[in-house]
Amino acid sequence: MKRSIVIKNSHSDEMGCDIYYPENQSKPLPLLIFLHGFKGFKDWGGFPYMLGKISEAGYAAAGFNFSYNGIGDDLMNFTRLDRFADNTTTREIEDTISVIDFFYKNAGRLKIDFSSVTLLGHSRGGGAAIITASEDSRVKRLITLNAVSGFNRFTGDRKEEWRQNGFIEMLNSRTKQMMRMNVIYLDDLEKNAERLDVMNAARRIRVPFLIIQAAEDLAVNKSEAEMLYEASDKSKSKLVIIEHTGHTFGTEHPFKGTTPAFEKVINYITGKIV
Repeated sequence: MKRSIVIKNSHSDEMGCDIYYPENQSKPLPLLIFLHGFKGFKDWGGFPYMLGKISEAGYAAAGFNFSYNGIGDDLMNFTRLDRFADNTTTREIEDTISVIDFFYKNAGRLKIDFSSVTLLGHSRGGGAAIITASEDSRVKRLITLNAVSGFNRFTGDRKEEWRQNGFIEMLNSRTKQMMRMNVIYLDDLEKNAERLDVMNAARRIRVPFLIIQAAEDLAVNKSEAEMLYEASDKSKSKLVIIEHTGHTFGTEHPFKGTTPAFEKVINYITGKIV
C-alpha cells in the first residue's frame, strides 16, 4: 500500500514523498527513509519496488525527492533543470532533516514507531545519509548503497573552469539532457568543508551501520566502501560486497524487473540475510 504526501522543507519548498506500508497494517511500524543519489529521484527504476519489498518486511518505507533534484510535476523526467543547477549538498542534508522532522511531528497520524528510524542512502544520497546520521540522534540505524566517501570529486582544472564560467554542464547519458551545476554547488563544498567531510562523519557514527557496495561499480569504486568501513566503529558496522554487479545493481529506468543482485541487497536491508 502506498500513500503519497508533500513535505515542505525549511525554505518552504515542496518535496514529493511516498510511504509504503504492508497490507493490513494495524500498529505503528519502524520507519525507513530512502535518500536517492545524484541524477536520481524517488521513482527511478527499481527504487519503488525496493521500498515496497522493505515495507512487506514490516516497515513504513518512505522515499522522497530532494527539493532541487530537478524533478517537477512530471515525476519520471527532469523538467526543473533550473533547480538542479542550484542544488547543493547542504540543501540535501537540510531536506533530509526536514523529512525527519515531518515524520517526528506526524508519527501518530502516519502510524510510525519513531523510536526506530533507519536512513538508507544510495550513492551521493549515501554520503548525505552518513552526515545526517552523525548529526541527528533520532536516526537509530544507517544503511548505505554504493555511498560516496566524499563530495568533492572534481579535478583542479574542472574547478577552475567552473569558477571561470560560473557553471559546469554534464550529459545525462540516459535522457541526453545537458545538466548544469552552478558554482553555488562548489561554493557550498568549500564553505562547509568541515561539515561535509563524509569520512569524519563516518567516524562519528554510533548506531548500527550497514555498508553495501557493488563490486563492479564504475561510479563509486568499492575502495570507497572499504574506506568508510575502516573509518567506522567496527563493533557496530558491517561491510557487504555484492559481486558481479554495478551502481544500480543491474536495475534500469524505466524498471524492467529485479535482478539477483538487487534481491540480495533488499534481503540485507530487511535482515533476511545477516
